[in-house]
Amino acid sequence: MSPFIRASGISLVALLSLGGCKSLAIGAVADALSGTGGAFAEDDDPELVEAAIPFGLKTMESVIVQTPEHRGLLLALCSGFVQYGEAFVHMPAERIQTTDFARAEADLLRARKLFLRARRYGLRGLSVGRDGFEERLRKDPATALPALEVEDAPLLYWTAAAWGLAISTSKSDLDLVADLPIVTAMADRLLALDPKFGEGTAYELLMSLETSRPGGDLKKARAYFQLALELSRGERAGPFVSFAEAVTVKEQNVKEFKELLGKALAIDPDKVPAQRLANLLMQRRARWLLSRTSDLFLDSGDEPVEGEASP
Repeated sequence: MSPFIRASGISLVALLSLGGCKSLAIGAVADALSGTGGAFAEDDDPELVEAAIPFGLKTMESVIVQTPEHRGLLLALCSGFVQYGEAFVHMPAERIQTTDFARAEADLLRARKLFLRARRYGLRGLSVGRDGFEERLRKDPATALPALEVEDAPLLYWTAAAWGLAISTSKSDLDLVADLPIVTAMADRLLALDPKFGEGTAYELLMSLETSRPGGDLKKARAYFQLALELSRGERAGPFVSFAEAVTVKEQNVKEFKELLGKALAIDPDKVPAQRLANLLMQRRARWLLSRTSDLFLDSGDEPVEGEASP
């Protein structure tokens, strides 16, 4: 999970109320809001961030109406809705499925809507200056994607992530599930443009896509995991948690499952401030997964791992 977006400290009310300078003011707001920074990523209070993000997203949506082709703002909206939807709607919904099924289903539907919303902004961003890009992408990714360049990598990543997460929360929507090859083609193009993108997040995305498709190659997924781990220098809990959940459960390798989640929990969130919030959130998921070991494995073993007791 990459750094969270943050809203600028600029007084939006003052800027948006300017008369003759309104278009200039809107442009300034769009530029400010589209920036990313460490205000959220470095925070150690996930609940505070969860409460703050929606206001920033809605503010940006009000500005994008006035600047519909601002690529930076479209990127911020795409990445923001993906991160908010995954960290604060989708993952919490999965944690309550066994205790409050109705609420979990409602939240999963909400997460799906947020991911589709993010996808719309991402596709809009990729289409700026490329008339008909989305139509070409849907029809034949192999001919559409070569038009993208290295500066498109962030939009490409977040759009693919949004699309992939929408698919993962829409298993009964066969039309959407059929889009999985498009998302995989987007991830492949991202890797071709920037193999080191996001310190391994491109490989982490490919790993998730490989394990999601019917007949996915778990050996290939393992290779992606190793590359993600190498590029992240072991400083991100995400690769450990994602691989443990996506691969070791399928392989019923409970020993490796516990070892990987133990490594995720051993990461000091304060060591890399830019990854603090992401690591705290993924460590929360690691504890929850460990608490479900007996549900996920036929033979759950009997050796506890640090953090296993508290989901």
